[in-house]
Amino acid sequence: MNFIIKIFFIISILVGLNISAQNKDIRASLKKENLMVYDSINVEIRKDVTVTLSLVLNPLNKETKNTILINTIYADVNNVALGKSFAKEGYAVVVLNTRGKYLSGNVLDPFEHEAEDIHEVINWITKQEWSNGKVGMLGHSYSGFSAWAATKKLHPALKTIISQAAVGPGVDFPMRNNIFFTYTLSWLNRVTNNKMTDNADFNNWKKWNAVYKRWYESGVSFSKLDSVSGKTNVGFQRWLDHPSYDDYWKSMVPYKDDFAKINIPVLTTTGYYDADQLGALYYLNEHTFYNKNAEHYLIIGPYDHQGVEGAIKSNLRGYTIDPVAKINFNKIYLEWFNYIFKNDDKPEALKNKINYQLMGSNEWRSKASLSDFEHQKMKWYLNHKNGQFLLLTKPDRKNFSTLTVDLKDRTDANELLNLKYNIVDNEIYRKNNLIYTTEPFDKDIDFSGRFSGELTFSVNKKDVDLYFSLFEKTADNKYILLSSCVTRASYAKNREQRSLLIPGKKESIPINNSEFVSKRIPKGSSLMVMVGVNKSPFWQINYGTGGDVSNETLKDAYEPVDLRIFGNTYIELPLDFN
Repeated sequence: MNFIIKIFFIISILVGLNISAQNKDIRASLKKENLMVYDSINVEIRKDVTVTLSLVLNPLNKETKNTILINTIYADVNNVALGKSFAKEGYAVVVLNTRGKYLSGNVLDPFEHEAEDIHEVINWITKQEWSNGKVGMLGHSYSGFSAWAATKKLHPALKTIISQAAVGPGVDFPMRNNIFFTYTLSWLNRVTNNKMTDNADFNNWKKWNAVYKRWYESGVSFSKLDSVSGKTNVGFQRWLDHPSYDDYWKSMVPYKDDFAKINIPVLTTTGYYDADQLGALYYLNEHTFYNKNAEHYLIIGPYDHQGVEGAIKSNLRGYTIDPVAKINFNKIYLEWFNYIFKNDDKPEALKNKINYQLMGSNEWRSKASLSDFEHQKMKWYLNHKNGQFLLLTKPDRKNFSTLTVDLKDRTDANELLNLKYNIVDNEIYRKNNLIYTTEPFDKDIDFSGRFSGELTFSVNKKDVDLYFSLFEKTADNKYILLSSCVTRASYAKNREQRSLLIPGKKESIPINNSEFVSKRIPKGSSLMVMVGVNKSPFWQINYGTGGDVSNETLKDAYEPVDLRIFGNTYIELPLDFN
């Protein structure tokens, strides 16, 4: 270590003796593997701003090293083990805690300072005697966001990022398509309750479901959710002040032309059932749109949020994944860094830019870009005929379906809180929605991509929150969730600017930002599209007054939502009949 590290290391031992004591077992374990750990290092990156980091080195490697940087908001003494596999291969590994976490004396403001702080930490890394001046970033979820935040102010020493299930602030968290969700508050408490990570509170689902239920049944505004929980949260209120994708969110990660300047190789991984898939694909879409020469690769398959971190489930919420889907992500991540820093071969899993697993086929496939999936889309129109709700290949503009939803009714709280949300189930939720179905297919078809469409409708409100879910109904009457999306009608055309509806007027809005999925639909199965009004203890409730949705209350639900869906409404499905 050089002099600077030694000084901060001594100071941190005095300040964080208890934390370092907890690290004894971890350090001893890594030492057995010939790795040295320097934990609880405080670095003053600018006046009055200090961050805490840990360093893992392989003392057998005497040369200056490439560095892998991981930024995390989930401060934990065990985090030093995150870089073990990379350090064993000769990399220096720095685990950085977000400003305000661990031993940092600053205030925690999630997402707000990563772009500037990581730039300064990379600058610090390049000045250390063990560094060769080259840095790569790796990160899952919030850490995946952090890797993209680092490209907002791209340091010349940053040579690549691996972004796993990356959060897109303002895109898929803490709101999705401009709709906030109640989980946001439990997450904020997890990271803000103390300097470490309050997993005990976060994992207390009985407590949080009770909070969501009290809020839902009381009918108070969404802005009162933190008060209902018994503890106000400054960050929660700040986020609610930004319901549009405005400058607040844009400052956190690259925006539009910023992506054109990102000329480093990127590896993105996500899953069909990853809660942050929309964030991961947002970065990919924007990067490849604004930078036509982007070296950006994607691996996507039947995984949830933890799957791309290596915790692949053979049975994912009732669905048994194909054997070929059980890949070794950690091996691929090491191969990627060796490809970038050591001129090794590119990971074998990367056959092309987009690498996806076709569920039900036991095959991996690849394409050059996400836009390649748009070429095979087929329109299906939503129609109501003879008491049946059908998906047809031709429109009937005179036809319409009607859905009425009473937002005052809160007797369904327990039912909604106890829904299993399985991927495969014997039944689906059929309240406050309409379900349109194709005829059973007479041969196997492959569904690969994202559904989209256009909703032509009228509603007796100035705004409405809707959801769209796509299912496969099998020949033996099982239901398999394929994809879904939510949308606030007033933001459907532009997430940056709200455009209210005129009650009773026929209007059209795009159906977009659904989740990507790839699955073989066997002969005898049919596809089902569910369209519903979003009313749930898990989501902000839009009462349709046209005011700030966070301040609306049950008193604003003076009349039910009357939604009319016209027969020229269509869903575009990426189907391959070959």
